[in-house]
Amino acid sequence: MSESVSSRGSLTRRTVLAAGVTAGIVAAVGAGGPVAAAGPSAAEGRGPTADWFAAPAGGRRPRFRWWWPDGLVDADEIAREVDRIADAGFGGAEIAAVHHSLKDKSALDTAHHGWASRPWREGVEAALRRAARRGLTIDLTLGPSWPVAVPGLAPDDEAAARELVLGRASLAGGATYRGPVPPPGHAPATGVSGQSLVAVQAARLEPAHSTRKETGLDASSVHDLTAAVTDGTLTWTAPEDGDWVLIAYWARGTGQQPESGPHSVPAAHVVDHLSAAGTAAVTGFWERELLTPSLRGLLKVAGGAFFEDSVELETDGLTWTPALPEAFEKHTGRPLLPFLPAVILDDGNQVFTFEAQLTRQVRHDFWETVSHLFNRHHVRALRDWAHSLGMTLRAQPYGLQTDAIASAAILDIPEGESLGFKNLDDYRCLAGGRDMAGHTVLSCEAGAYNGSAYSTTWDRFLRTMGGAYAAGVNQTVVHGFSYATAPGAEWPGFAAFSPYNGGPGYGESWGPRQPTWRHMNDIADYLGRVHTVLQSGTARADVAIFRQTGYTATGIGASWFTATGVPLGWTHQFLSGPLLDLPNATVSHGRLAPDGPAYKALFVEGDFFHGSTPTLALDDARRLLRLARAGLPMVLLGAFDQALTPGVSDEGETGRLRDVLARLLAVPTVARVTDKAAVGDALARLGVTADVRHATASTLLNAHRVTRDADFYYLCNGKHAETVKPPVAPIDHDVTLRRTRGGTTVPYLLDPWTGEAVRIARYTEDGDDVTLRVTLQPGQATIVALGRPGLFGDRHGTRPHAVATDASEVLYTDRGLTVRAAAPGTYTTLLSTGRTVTTTVDSVPAPVTPARWDLEVEDWYPGSGPTRTEHVRRTLTLDTLLPWSRIQELADSAGVGRYRTTVTLPRDWTSAYDTRLELGQVGDTVRVTVNGTRAAAVDRLHPVVEIGALLRSGPNVIEVEVATPLVNRLRVVRPAVFGAVARQDYGLVGPVRLVPYARSVLR
Repeated sequence: MSESVSSRGSLTRRTVLAAGVTAGIVAAVGAGGPVAAAGPSAAEGRGPTADWFAAPAGGRRPRFRWWWPDGLVDADEIAREVDRIADAGFGGAEIAAVHHSLKDKSALDTAHHGWASRPWREGVEAALRRAARRGLTIDLTLGPSWPVAVPGLAPDDEAAARELVLGRASLAGGATYRGPVPPPGHAPATGVSGQSLVAVQAARLEPAHSTRKETGLDASSVHDLTAAVTDGTLTWTAPEDGDWVLIAYWARGTGQQPESGPHSVPAAHVVDHLSAAGTAAVTGFWERELLTPSLRGLLKVAGGAFFEDSVELETDGLTWTPALPEAFEKHTGRPLLPFLPAVILDDGNQVFTFEAQLTRQVRHDFWETVSHLFNRHHVRALRDWAHSLGMTLRAQPYGLQTDAIASAAILDIPEGESLGFKNLDDYRCLAGGRDMAGHTVLSCEAGAYNGSAYSTTWDRFLRTMGGAYAAGVNQTVVHGFSYATAPGAEWPGFAAFSPYNGGPGYGESWGPRQPTWRHMNDIADYLGRVHTVLQSGTARADVAIFRQTGYTATGIGASWFTATGVPLGWTHQFLSGPLLDLPNATVSHGRLAPDGPAYKALFVEGDFFHGSTPTLALDDARRLLRLARAGLPMVLLGAFDQALTPGVSDEGETGRLRDVLARLLAVPTVARVTDKAAVGDALARLGVTADVRHATASTLLNAHRVTRDADFYYLCNGKHAETVKPPVAPIDHDVTLRRTRGGTTVPYLLDPWTGEAVRIARYTEDGDDVTLRVTLQPGQATIVALGRPGLFGDRHGTRPHAVATDASEVLYTDRGLTVRAAAPGTYTTLLSTGRTVTTTVDSVPAPVTPARWDLEVEDWYPGSGPTRTEHVRRTLTLDTLLPWSRIQELADSAGVGRYRTTVTLPRDWTSAYDTRLELGQVGDTVRVTVNGTRAAAVDRLHPVVEIGALLRSGPNVIEVEVATPLVNRLRVVRPAVFGAVARQDYGLVGPVRLVPYARSVLR
C-alpha cells in the first residue's frame, strides 16, 4: 500500500503486527493471595518502608473486569491475556460472561460454548493455572452476566425470581361485582406458565389522600375478600359510602434472564434473591456442575472472590417471595395484607396511598423486611458458602430498596461503581458498613463512561477515581479488559459493550489493542501505591451520619456535611441501625468504634427518603442514648422532641420514643439544632474538630488511615461528583493535619507516580497539628504521612526544618536542608529552631523553550483480521506543537508519537541545577527520555517531570513518547459506530519548557 503525505513528512513501509505484540514486557507483579475480610495477607502487611510503597504487593494492585464471550474461548489465548495483565502491573481479573455488543448470539454456539459449559470451565481453569504462575488472583461472577441466574432454572420454580402483580377493577358505591377475579394488568413473561392468587381486597377511594401519581385509599376500609373467591370468580357488593376499587394480587415468576443472553443451554433464569431456595439454587449448581476437584484446587491457589453485580431485578410489579407475609408479621407484629395497597407497584410506580404518614411508615416496614430477607438469605448465605471454598464474596449490594449499608458490613468486599453512583456520598455509605464491621477493602467498578468506548483518557479515569478514593474506595476494578475476539467482531477486536445500541458503548476495552497499553505500568503502579496506603491500618472519619434508610446509589448526602463540611476538611461516613449492634459499636474516650473509624461524633437528621421527617425507631433511639451516655458527642438536626417512629407504631410507642429522646437531648454532649447552618457551630461547642482543616472552603478532598507507624493522609483536588460545575481549579493553600499516634513524628511526602517517599522540609507544628502547604492541579492527588523519624529510610531524623521561606521551596538533600530558587536573589528562611538564615543565589539559567520537534508517529490501522493491527510510520518536523487533529497528516491518526528535540545547555552547566520539564497539554499517556535514560513516571494530571540529573552541558536529546486512544482512527474506519464522535485533540500540545532551579544549602 502506498500513501502520500504533505511536505515535511515521510512514510515508511507498513508493518503488520498481531495486536499487543509491541506491548512492553516487565517483571511479573509480586505474589498476593485473595484479600481476606479482616485485611491484607501477612505477606502484604509489611510495614511502611520505601519498597512497601514503591513496589506494591500483588493483592493491592488494580484489577480488571475481564469480559468473555461466554465459553467461546481458547486456553492458549486465555494464558496470553493473563500474561498481558500481569506484565502491565495489574493484580488480577474478574471473569464475566458479557457480550452486549454481539447482535447475533447464535454465533456464540451457546449449546456447546455457553457459560458453565465444558469449554468455559476449561477456560477458567486455564486462567487460574496461569494466574497462579504469575502471582495474580482470579475472581468469578456467580452467574453469567447479571443478575445472578442459574442454567436450567425454570421461571416457575420455587427458587426463581418472583413478582407480585396487580389486577384491579373500579366499583361505584352500592354496585355489585360479579365475574372473574381481576387479572394482572401485564401478561406474564415468556416461559411463565403459572400464577397464584395471593389475596383479593376492596378499599374505598379517599380523594383527600391522592397525590399526582397515586390513588388515595381509606386504610380503615380495606376488606379482605379472598375467602369469597370461588373457582376464580368473585361476587361482592360495595357499601354505598363512596367509590371503591377491587385489588387482586397475583404471584408469579418474573421470567427474567441475565443481561444480554442467552448465555447457556438450557437457559438461565434469575434466582429469588430473598429466599434460601434462591441461594441454594446458585450454590447447588456450582457444587454439582462446576466445582470439579481440579477447579476446587485451583481456587485455593489463585482464586480471589466470587462477585455479584448490582441487583437489577426486573418486574412488572413488586419484587416478591412467598415468605414475605410471614416475615413481615414476624418483624413488625402485624399482618402484611391490610397494608399491601400502599406497597404494590405497577411498572415501578406506586399505585395507591393511604394517609401520608401511615403510607410512609408502611413502606418503611415493608422494605426493612425485604432488606432483612436479602441480607440473611442472600448476602450472608453466599458469603458463608464462599468462605467454605477458601474464597471471599465481593458484591454491589444495591438496586433493591434495601439497607446497602448493612449489606456492606456483611460482605467481605463491598463494591460501588463510578457509572451508577451519583456522588461521593454513595461510596461513603458502603465505607461505613465496611469500617464498622472491621473489614478492609471497598472496591469500585471504575471507568465506565457512556458513549466513550475507545475515547476514554486516563486523565478522565484518574479524575473520577481521585474523589472516590477520598470517599473510602481502596480497590479499583477497571471496566474493563475484553477477550481478544468473538464471531462478528471487528477491529480492534471483541469489545463487550461496543457497539452498544449502534453507538460506541460503555467504558473501554483495555489491553494490547490500545496504544496507551505500552505505558500501562505507570498507571498500574500509581493505582497500586494509592491502594497500598488506603488498605493499610484502619480508616478514620470525623463524623458518623446515622441514616435510617440505608440505600445507596441515590446521590443523597448529609445536611451541612456534604455541602459545607467537606469543603472545610470534614470527613463523614453513613451508618444504619444494624451497624449499632456490631461488636465495634462501643465508645471510648468520646470515640465511636475506637479501634476502627473512631468517629468523634454522631449526626442524626430527618429521613431524606421520607420527606426529611424526624423519625427514629425506638430501639435505635435507645442505642443512641446508650452511646451518648458513654460519652459520644451527638448533633440532632430537626424537631426530634416531636419525633415519630419510621414504621407503623404500636400503641404508646410514639410516647415511649419521645421519652427516650427527651433523655437523650438532656445528655450534656448532645446538641439539637433546627437550622442546618448551625451544625458546624454545634460541633465546635461540643469540642469536635476535623482531622484536616484549612481556613477557607476548598475542593481538597481527603482520606485518613492510621497504622502503628504513621497517620496517612490521601489528599486530592477533586469534586463531589463528575457532573459538578464549574470545573475544579488549582489549589494552593495551607492545610493542617492532626497527628493521632504518640511519640515524635515528622511529615513525609509520598509520590504515587514515582514511588518516592521524602521527608517534607517546610511545615509548622502546634501540639498534635502539622500545617503545610498543599498545591494540586485539578484531579491531582498526593499522600502525606506523619510518622516516626527514619520511616521510609529517611536519614534526617529530627533535624531542624523550615517553617517559612520566600524561596521557591525547601527540601532535604544529602548535604542537609536546602533551598531551591527559580530566579537569582537573596532568600530568607526561618528554621524551627527560631534561627533565620539568609541565602544568596547568584544565577539561575533562564527557562528554555525547545524551538523545533521531530515527530515520528506509529499510526494504527486495521490489519488482516479483527485482532491484527498495521502500523504506519510517519515522520514530521514541527515548528509549532499542535494537537494531531490540527495537523493535516495526522488528523485521523491514533497510535504512538515520539517527539524528539535537542536542547544545548551552556558549558558551565552543572548537576547543581535542578530542572523540571513542563509538558503543558498532552494526551493521552506519556513517557519522557533524556539522553537515552527514561525519566521518572509523569503525573498524568500534572505533567511535570524532574530531569535535572539526566542533563549535561552541551547537546541534550529529549524524547516525549505520547500514546493516544483509538477513536480518531475508528471514526473513519468504522463510521457506522464511531462516526458521530467528534475528532479528539491528542498528542503533545504544550507549551513545553525546561525550568532550571538553583540549590543552596542552608548554613
